[in-house]
Amino acid sequence: MEEPHKNSAQDPDAEKQPNEDSATPSDTAPEEPPVTIPPVNNPEAIPQVPLENSMEVHHHTHSHGKKNWKSYIWEFLMLFLAVFCGFLAEYQLEHKIERDRAKELARSFYTELKNDSVTAGIKVQNRLKQEAALMYMIRYFQDSNLTSVPKQFAINFEYGISFLSPSQFEPRTIMLDQLRNSGSLRYFKNEEFQRLTGELTVAIKNIYHRQDLENDNRQLYINPIVIRHYDYVFDAELKRDGKSIFEGLEEYERSDRVINFNLNNLDQVDRESIVSLLYFFKENVVSSTRKTHIQKYIEVNTALLKILRSEFDLD
Repeated sequence: MEEPHKNSAQDPDAEKQPNEDSATPSDTAPEEPPVTIPPVNNPEAIPQVPLENSMEVHHHTHSHGKKNWKSYIWEFLMLFLAVFCGFLAEYQLEHKIERDRAKELARSFYTELKNDSVTAGIKVQNRLKQEAALMYMIRYFQDSNLTSVPKQFAINFEYGISFLSPSQFEPRTIMLDQLRNSGSLRYFKNEEFQRLTGELTVAIKNIYHRQDLENDNRQLYINPIVIRHYDYVFDAELKRDGKSIFEGLEEYERSDRVINFNLNNLDQVDRESIVSLLYFFKENVVSSTRKTHIQKYIEVNTALLKILRSEFDLD
């Protein structure tokens, strides 16, 4: 029973042998306490690790074949065709707008010219009648009786030197001025048309200038004859019942009625002077304006109407 005790006594190093089950702090790591995970009250508060930082992303490369010169040429042609078609469509639209605008202006200008053409014809007839009346008076004043004048003398006195407005031609220029001042002549591609509008402008200016000269000559030479020798009692008789002088004379000319016409101041009548003045007024004033300037206007007017009818199918 005492052997175990003896063995322990006999082995002096037995007490010095370290216990394998007991380790010193210097030889073994301290035991870590268990990790406790706290409860998550706010999941959004947990920091998120970006995916790209935590995972490796693999990109798949796609290989494209290189374009050859035919592809570039084809793309260029398609682009050019698209631009050209757009330009063509815009050009056609602008052309249509200009054509419509030109036709609208042409119609208005045509109406103005046509109305003035009719008026010019009437004024020419009135001037021919005035010239005939002046010729009658020239012959009568040369050697006829002035004390008792016939009905025809009174009528020709009115048409020859008393009336003014029947022979005055005032062409309209509203559309002509609009075409020239607004640049609308560019809508009309016909060069002859553009040239004729310029000639029409000149012809109208000449007519107004000539008629101003006519009025000056009338004031200087003709009105003194009227004021000195006209029978104003005859004038009042023609205007009876509110008629105008034109209406009264036209009615008197058609009727068989005879109204006395007595020249005033017979003792102051200078036959030779009156004949010279009337002849000058007829040939160098009234007739000259008709033959030269109004006739020129009629010719240009007719040519423009012809072009407008042809170009824009106007009636």
